[in-house]
Amino acid sequence: MAQTKILLDTNSYFRLAQNIHPLLCQPFGKKLYTLYAHADLNSELRGVSRLKSKLSWVSEPRYSDNRKRSLSLSKDNKTNIEETYDFMWSHAQTAFHQARGKGPGETDTRILATALILDIYVVTDDQDMIELADEYEVKHKSSLKLLKLMLEKSHIDMDKIHQIIEQWQYDKETPYKHWKKEYHSLFGETPPSF
Repeated sequence: MAQTKILLDTNSYFRLAQNIHPLLCQPFGKKLYTLYAHADLNSELRGVSRLKSKLSWVSEPRYSDNRKRSLSLSKDNKTNIEETYDFMWSHAQTAFHQARGKGPGETDTRILATALILDIYVVTDDQDMIELADEYEVKHKSSLKLLKLMLEKSHIDMDKIHQIIEQWQYDKETPYKHWKKEYHSLFGETPPSF
C-alpha cells in the first residue's frame, strides 16, 4: 500500500519533533500516514543562527539523521513545483509582503507549492500560510489536528499529547492565539498548563 504523505512546515516540525521521535518517515495507521519535512528545512536551519541557539536540539545527530530523507520527486514534479512556486511567491510578495509588510516566506511558499502539486496535506499553524493555502486550495491541517489523527491511529497517547502541549507553553511556542479553543474542541478537555 502506498503511503499517505503529509508535509510539515518548519514551525510544526519544531513543535513536534523533540517530543515525538522519530517523527519523520514513520508510517502509522492503515493508510500509512507518513510525515515529511521539506528538503529546504535543513538549508533554513543552516542559515538562521537564531534557530540554532533557540533550538539547539535540532542539530543532534538523531534529529538531523531523521531529516535526511525527504520526499521523492520526479523530474516532472520538480518542474511543476518550481513553476507553481514562482507563481505563488509572486502573489505572496504582492498580496502579503507589499500590502501588509509580512507574509509567508520563500520556504513556506515552496512547501505549499510542493503540497499542491503532490496533492498532499501540509501541517501548519501559520495564519499567512493558511490564507495562501486557501487561495490555492492546498489541503492543510493544524498541528493539533495532526496530534488528533496520531491519537486516533494509536501512534501516540494522551500522555504524549499533554507532554507536547506543556512543552509548547514552556518554550512559549504555542501555535496561534486561539489554540486552546481548538484543543478543547478536538480533545474534549482543557489543555494542561505548564
